[in-house]
Amino acid sequence: QEWYSASLAETVRESNHEAELLAAGRITADLRESREETSKYTDLMPDGRARKWTWVMDAKSVITTPSPQAPIRHGKGPLVISGLAWSGNGKVTKVDVSLDGGRNWQEARITGEARSKALTRFHLDIDWDGSELFLQSRATDETGYVQPTKNALRDIRGLNNVYHNNGIQTWWVKADGEVENVEIA
Repeated sequence: QEWYSASLAETVRESNHEAELLAAGRITADLRESREETSKYTDLMPDGRARKWTWVMDAKSVITTPSPQAPIRHGKGPLVISGLAWSGNGKVTKVDVSLDGGRNWQEARITGEARSKALTRFHLDIDWDGSELFLQSRATDETGYVQPTKNALRDIRGLNNVYHNNGIQTWWVKADGEVENVEIA
């Protein structure tokens, strides 16, 4: 907040031209924010209003194994599903994993000490029978915030929510162990 206040106090116009600007007319906008800052840290809401300066990422998780980059190569049998969770609002207190696209959830174990605003590793041990899976994970942080589905997030923030998309990710694990990124409607 100190840095933000200090940046607002900075003069970006040349002081020797300030009088000329004022003589020409009134100044109607302060354009000290760059296009990049405004485009990356502002979310356009469905009603047309802007949610500005969204610096903090709400609770988010993603399964890293299996994934498109780490398919299942060993076939049927024991499988450890693992991933990362984090929250810009504090510690991750729980991560749930779904094998069926969000119909049923199991609590994963958190490995190590969950720290505030830090990556938290989670694991779920299963015995994979070789059938298709629709893997999802959802994180809950210490404020009680639960990572939403992509549809729930779109209902709140609209379709333009690109940079701060913390919606639940789905991996389709095929019977041959290959994994694809999919979206469940």
